[in-house]
Amino acid sequence: MKVRERIQNNEKLTLIKYATFSNSSLGRKVKEKEDDIRTVFMIDRDRIIHSKSFRRLKHKTQVYIKTFGDHYRTRLTHTLEVAQIAKTIGKGIGLNEDLIEAIALGHDIGHVPFAHNGEDVLNKLNPNGFRHNENSVRVLTKIEKGGIGLNLTSEVLDGILHHSGFSKLSNKAFTLEGQVVRYSDKIAYVNHDIDDSIRAGLLNENSIPEEYVKTLGKTHGERIGKLVEDCIYNTLNNIENNKIQVSLSDEIENCLSGLRNFMFKNIYNGEILKKERDKAKFVLEQVYLYFLNNPNKMPEFYRSIVEEEGLYTGVTDYIAGMSDDYCLCLFNDLFVPKLVIF
Repeated sequence: MKVRERIQNNEKLTLIKYATFSNSSLGRKVKEKEDDIRTVFMIDRDRIIHSKSFRRLKHKTQVYIKTFGDHYRTRLTHTLEVAQIAKTIGKGIGLNEDLIEAIALGHDIGHVPFAHNGEDVLNKLNPNGFRHNENSVRVLTKIEKGGIGLNLTSEVLDGILHHSGFSKLSNKAFTLEGQVVRYSDKIAYVNHDIDDSIRAGLLNENSIPEEYVKTLGKTHGERIGKLVEDCIYNTLNNIENNKIQVSLSDEIENCLSGLRNFMFKNIYNGEILKKERDKAKFVLEQVYLYFLNNPNKMPEFYRSIVEEEGLYTGVTDYIAGMSDDYCLCLFNDLFVPKLVIF
């Protein structure tokens, strides 16, 4: 028996019947020979973690732009925290951890420089709009490996596409594993952004509304623990009552939503960070417009996208793939005067 077959047999013994079994995957766009050791979702996880776009996440902003402290989150550390939370929830429910990990590691791979500030700029300047979840799928299917893509499974791509959105009306992933990542993303970023904001001196523990502290807990760890526990038990209760979906209880979901609204009002859209957000948007907009007017200055790969899919698509792909530092360096090269006469 191959190792992969043993792993697949273990899935049948340990996962609930509503989990996604690796030997029942809908498969890849291009069919491949099965691996002797790894299941299809293990292969997807490995392909994502070894990709260039994944490595660039370490220099992409989560919330705080150009921070010099070692402990502020980046898009990469956010991704790792989402994966950890999601795997815990998935294990508690009895779902496929390898699928969960692959979705979690790839969910933000399409994020742009300067976090959601950059996303707003690209959405405004590109006539087709821009959404980072859709771009994550594009990066993994059409940008990576020189345009070949990583040839990931349908389940992973669907989970990545549907990880975004807080509303109950948002489209859900067709796997429970994908739905777990969607909740884990919210649990991670709301709580670690509070932690970073306290570290930055913009909030303190007493700033958090008492109603949420009373229900979720006073510390970072207590809040995440409560949310993870509720997600596991509420989902198991859903399944027991033939409601096959991942969710929080109404009380806990209202608290998480309230905390998120609190962060939008005071931090994400707050006045304290507005000046830096506006600077980041200005930088990105100028770089975008420069390459829109000078597409021949882009690398050959992106020029070929311009020829095949149009100017805006090629420029958007180039800009979206940049890290914060790379974008700032380009801005300096393009627009900041240099000392040329001594």
